[in-house]
Amino acid sequence: MEEEKKNILTREGLKRYEDELHDLKVVRRREIAQKIKEAREQGDLSENAEYDAAKDEQRDIEARIEELEKILKNVEVVDEEDVTGDSIMIGSTVKISDLEFGDEVTYKIVGSTEANSIKGKISNESPVGRALLGAHVDDVVTVETPAGSFEYKVLEITAPGKA
Repeated sequence: MEEEKKNILTREGLKRYEDELHDLKVVRRREIAQKIKEAREQGDLSENAEYDAAKDEQRDIEARIEELEKILKNVEVVDEEDVTGDSIMIGSTVKISDLEFGDEVTYKIVGSTEANSIKGKISNESPVGRALLGAHVDDVVTVETPAGSFEYKVLEITAPGKA
């Protein structure tokens, strides 16, 4: 049997997932049970839109609870105290410059479960994240993508809590 992939999270990510799971189990389940109860009291369930909507919402909540429990069951937390500003590792915040266009961007390197490019969090498994791991300030890294290769210069590395 193949070993399940570890879900790498920062402490911040772990807390966010644990808080969401607690909220879903304690608050949202109670709210949805109340909605279903009120919809049932309206009588005929075959044409009751409120009942159908509440049952759909209940299914969504239960699916998310299952997803979060699966993530948390196989989690590996990055000890951010071990992350220094010397080289890029999961938990590092890094400022890089695109050598072709001169654009500067800042990313936090996180596990794939926590990645969110809109919030500037890129996965250690993404092409850019993978190429940056282990790099130092002033290093030039080459990122291979289906669209071609790109070069980035590492301008700054910040350890967690120092940003």
